[in-house]
Amino acid sequence: MIRSVLLASAAVVLALPGVSFAQDAAESFGGAKGADLSIEAIEPDGGPVTIGRAGDYPADIARYLLASGAGAANLSPDGKTIAFAWDITGESELWVMPAAGGQPEQVTFKTGVFAPRWTPGGKSLFYSADRDGNEQPGYFAITPDGSAETEVLPAARGDFRVFGDFAADGSYVYASTARGAGVFDIYRGTMDGKSELIVQSELGLVPQSISPDGKYALVTETVGEDADNLYLLDLATKAMKTISKPPVEQRASHTLGGFEWWPNSQGFYFSTNVGREFGALSYYDVASGSFSTIFEPDADVENLELCGTGPAGSYLYFTQNRDGFDELRGWHTTEKYPITMPDLPEGKYQLDCEGDGQLMVRVSGWQTPGEIWMTNPVAGTAEKVFAANLAGLDPARLVRPKVVRYKARDGVELQGLLYLPDGAGTGADAPPVLFDVHGGPSGQSVATFEPVAQYHVARGLAVFQPNVRGSTGLGRTYSTLDDRENRLDSISDLVDLKMALAADGLIDGSRAAVMGGSYGGYAVNAVLAEYPGEFAAGVALFGVADWVTALEIASPALKAADKIEYGDISEEKWRAFYKVNSPIRKADRITVPVLYSHGVMDPRIDISETETMVKTLRANGVPAPFIRIPDEGHGWRKLANQLFYYRQQAEFIEQQLGLTKP
Repeated sequence: MIRSVLLASAAVVLALPGVSFAQDAAESFGGAKGADLSIEAIEPDGGPVTIGRAGDYPADIARYLLASGAGAANLSPDGKTIAFAWDITGESELWVMPAAGGQPEQVTFKTGVFAPRWTPGGKSLFYSADRDGNEQPGYFAITPDGSAETEVLPAARGDFRVFGDFAADGSYVYASTARGAGVFDIYRGTMDGKSELIVQSELGLVPQSISPDGKYALVTETVGEDADNLYLLDLATKAMKTISKPPVEQRASHTLGGFEWWPNSQGFYFSTNVGREFGALSYYDVASGSFSTIFEPDADVENLELCGTGPAGSYLYFTQNRDGFDELRGWHTTEKYPITMPDLPEGKYQLDCEGDGQLMVRVSGWQTPGEIWMTNPVAGTAEKVFAANLAGLDPARLVRPKVVRYKARDGVELQGLLYLPDGAGTGADAPPVLFDVHGGPSGQSVATFEPVAQYHVARGLAVFQPNVRGSTGLGRTYSTLDDRENRLDSISDLVDLKMALAADGLIDGSRAAVMGGSYGGYAVNAVLAEYPGEFAAGVALFGVADWVTALEIASPALKAADKIEYGDISEEKWRAFYKVNSPIRKADRITVPVLYSHGVMDPRIDISETETMVKTLRANGVPAPFIRIPDEGHGWRKLANQLFYYRQQAEFIEQQLGLTKP
């Protein structure tokens, strides 16, 4: 539920040409009502793409974008088959392979599946698909061999959905805006296409997990972008019991690590930062309604998986998010001792454990686009069963990001990841820099594979990915420091970080550009307007220009969080605040070139936000090239569009910072 380039839900909604409805030209969800074609723009032309020769260094940007690996991955219930998303064809599709290793086989074609789910029993794979990123998906099921496919729940105009979980009987729970009130209610569906509204919401309810006995569903209620309340829904009586609902001023998250039920349904493990800064491994007992803390670290506990090779549920595996790098941990739930975990490549991990207790770990790291490992932590074994394809890149030349920390002007400690070119000088010889601001705002820059960053670093440009205040992963308090009236404090953080890096001699502060997508696009607009002269150029992808209009027409996926994060735009107080503190009100202060881009199908931030900035800057004589992509929504999913766009972006940045001639 954040303004971010990638959708983080387990029910990520995906692109499927020819889904059962066509988008109406007058569609207005999230303001996606169409582009102003009178504005001069660059669009993909389907022309050929050159990638250079293997072994060339620096390599062409296409090779970095073509480097590919496994996306979201899941083990079958018997633990013998891995289903995963892979974009090797140019669009993300569903593939399967033996968990023991072997040849992957493609299952879906021209669907854009990013998050497959096994149905109970493992007879089918369930996925969702929308039309070109409009986030209004249909639900589908396909056999693992790809021989039979059914439409479970057709897409419907205005029906945004978030998948929750399957029950053992094959039914499932999901959130939907089908009632037409613009809020997420809870529904229960069956594989034969039936669907029933079971709980109405006032803002945003999301089902998370069903107990093994099928009696309960865990439901969360969005409280801003970084927090939620937790409820226990009795699926028979439809009564909801409050498990945890902190006061709004002490809001906290209960979904940092997912939910893992004990096999007898008497309780579940989860990660929560209620009453503390970081998510602690916790347990909730259903009968007594009591909580217990198992492990309270100084970094968020994430990715819980309960499994075992001994008695059912003997081993609990999880990760700790430390400065954007994951640390793998294990805990023996009955004997109460930590389990020594295997060493794996650095990065961010996704875990899954089924069948005989083998733990699958998908790794996306600074040196790999996506590997899959099968491990047995108790036996101390680990085997890579799926290797990423680096498209001819030399992994030894890829750069590990360095964690840096600096104080902001008001004393708040800021953090970020710095990629420095090999042999980079310091002081007068320091490299120019590209600030790459994440979306959200409650996102986090982490040590996953960053193809565009690695390309620029290979070309002699430093890349800095700041985690300004409001970012997650750095403590509960930190994520709230940009709320409402404090919005612009996170913008001044960008200037403070640039000055600190330059003072340390790590970058050339006079040759700095700032880039960001979604909320990061807003940050680009804002910092160039609020602090003219600090950055030499900007790159804004599908960002906000006017908070008044953006909050008024926000899609249902955003409205549930916006009132806490930004204030209620229906109140005159907040309308007045954002009439002053929106980039469009100060756009005449932007004096440096800005590359803008937007997808016509974007349901989260209307393309008119970008169009307004383009027209304003051009009217003021400021260069504002505009890339418009007709068949994309909130971000670029299709490889052809990525190859087109990022080449244009790379050329713009290098020209503005003096790395190449115009």
